[in-house]
Amino acid sequence: MMVLVVVMMVVVVVEVMVVVVEEEVVMVVVEVMEEMVMVVVVEEVVMVVVVVEEVVKVVVVVEVVKVVMVVVVEEMMVVVAAAPVNNGA
Repeated sequence: MMVLVVVMMVVVVVEVMVVVVEEEVVMVVVEVMEEMVMVVVVEEVVMVVVVVEEVVKVVVVVEVVKVVMVVVVEEMMVVVAAAPVNNGA
């Protein structure tokens, strides 16, 4: 059974940097006040990495991501990662 997992994250955007390699978005780096939030896409795997007080924390790892959407609304960034997950066994 395929289950759609949706991960949402809302942060205040200070700076956004998007790295595009071979027409694919690889990394979205957002500087949040004095903190750093990175959304890294590697081979359809999304990792939300938060750097707080120089300590790196991996908050969310979503495997086999089909849809990654970054929406900026009124300086608020909403990261939506949708991944079909094989629930079955």
